[in-house]
Amino acid sequence: QVQLVESGGGSVQAGGSLRLSCAASGYTDRRYSMGWFRQAPGKEREGVAIIDGDGSTFYVDSVKGRFTISQDSAKNTLYLQMNALKPEDTAMYYCAANQPGPGNIGTTWFFFGQGIARGFNYRGQGTQVTVSS
Repeated sequence: QVQLVESGGGSVQAGGSLRLSCAASGYTDRRYSMGWFRQAPGKEREGVAIIDGDGSTFYVDSVKGRFTISQDSAKNTLYLQMNALKPEDTAMYYCAANQPGPGNIGTTWFFFGQGIARGFNYRGQGTQVTVSS
C-alpha cells in the first residue's frame, strides 16, 4: 500500500518561502505522476503542481514562477519549493500519487494546468501552510 507523509508546512509572512516534502513508501512506480494539491477553508481543492515520470513539470497559473516541484527518486521524496508566498496561498497542502492499485482517496483527484490533465488516486494527510500579510 502506498503511503505518503508530508512535512514542512508552517506559518510565514507574505514574501517568504517554505519547502514542503513528501516521503513516499510502499509500491511506487516512477513511471507515474506525483503532485501537490491544496484546499483552503470554504474553497474547492486545487491541483498546484505535478511531475510526470519523465520529469516533466506542470503548474497551475497562480503559482507559476513562484513554486517549483521536484523529486529525489533515490529517497522516494517529492518536494515543493514555494517562494514569494502570498496570503492566498494559505491552505492545507496534500501530496498525491497516481499509482496502480485501489487508492486511498475513494475518488480521483484531478490536476488541470498548462493544457494537460492528470488523475491521482493516493494522497497524504496534508500539511498546513499559513501566509500572513
